[in-house]
Amino acid sequence: MRYPSEKLYEEVAFVAYHFHWAQDDILNLDHSTRQRWVAEINKINQKLY
Repeated sequence: MRYPSEKLYEEVAFVAYHFHWAQDDILNLDHSTRQRWVAEINKINQKLY
């Protein structure tokens, strides 16, 4: 079973936008680590807004 590509693009764009990381660096993260970064960025955004 593959991870849906649309969701992957959303996660990569989200992390890249907020942390300015390179696409390859984000894609090299395993799925759970990438989702953890997305969750952490969401927590930061909730505190700011």
